[in-house]
Amino acid sequence: MKKAWLVLVPGLLFGVPAQMAQAQAQQGGEPIVLYSAIGYAQKVIDAFTQKTGIQVKMIDLSTGPLVAKVQAEKQNPQWNLVWFDGGEAMRGLADQGLLQKGWEPGVKWNALAKQVIPADRAYIPGGVTLAGVLMVNTKLVPENKTPQSWQDLTKPEWKDQVGMPNPAVSGPTYPLVAGLMATQGGEEAGKAILTKLKSQGLQVFDTNGPLVKQLFSGAISVAAVQSTRGVAGLINKEAIRLVYPKGVALLPSDFGISAQASPAQTASVKKFIEYFLSPEGQKVALESGDSDGYFYPLIEGVSPHPLNAPIDKVAYTKVDPLIWGPREAEINTWFANTIAR
Repeated sequence: MKKAWLVLVPGLLFGVPAQMAQAQAQQGGEPIVLYSAIGYAQKVIDAFTQKTGIQVKMIDLSTGPLVAKVQAEKQNPQWNLVWFDGGEAMRGLADQGLLQKGWEPGVKWNALAKQVIPADRAYIPGGVTLAGVLMVNTKLVPENKTPQSWQDLTKPEWKDQVGMPNPAVSGPTYPLVAGLMATQGGEEAGKAILTKLKSQGLQVFDTNGPLVKQLFSGAISVAAVQSTRGVAGLINKEAIRLVYPKGVALLPSDFGISAQASPAQTASVKKFIEYFLSPEGQKVALESGDSDGYFYPLIEGVSPHPLNAPIDKVAYTKVDPLIWGPREAEINTWFANTIAR
């Protein structure tokens, strides 16, 4: 009788019935609640759970609504882990004290990774894409007429022919805008180019879906997109040409661990991140068939899809989240009120 009483104590102490505690032990760890805006996340989750037994409940949202939901739950977070594109928004969560700091997974980072790992380790990069790649409809634009820069797009011949997503709605688009501003010499110079494009009929869409639909319908001939969508177009043999203009921005997908996650939840979350950053987890993502999977890996020995432009041949801009993160709300509001109208 004494031995039976001792066995039940852990369940009683933590308010967990003995049977539930035993089930969690068999699963291999505490269940995870993940808020994700990553297209291949479910395939990674399925492979992770099969390998470890740890259950992951995913809330699948686009980046803007995801960040808004995290903000709304600031006092009572319902998540343990967030995963989305954009170090600027992740920096905003970190600066509000919503994320754990100081942990780094035990993986072999490549040179690209070292450009996007924050000094305080407040979030963990999972991969990198590029924001601001120009997708050109080859049925409408001859190769010798292809625009090579944002300045080219301000010329009269591109009137009513250019489209882009709205950074106030599409989270991955804010780094595009910040990269443009940083490359042009500052916020005001970038705003001047966007204002010029607006005066020439720049078309703004909430997300890439309707934007690309208009590109293929012939309503526009150039669309500024995330590189993964462009690579997907090449793979699908769509009638497109990709241009990587100077100032295209590095866009990391990042993991953030809740500052209020319990030690057991944190342990499970770290296992998930390290699984994703393992060769096995990377293979699941890269071969998922989802366009988000056409990212640049950050782990030594793992290669991107061959239709990605060689990253060392791209004149990209590293958007500093410490500078551009605090400006995101103001710039997005300006864009919504001035450009998207």
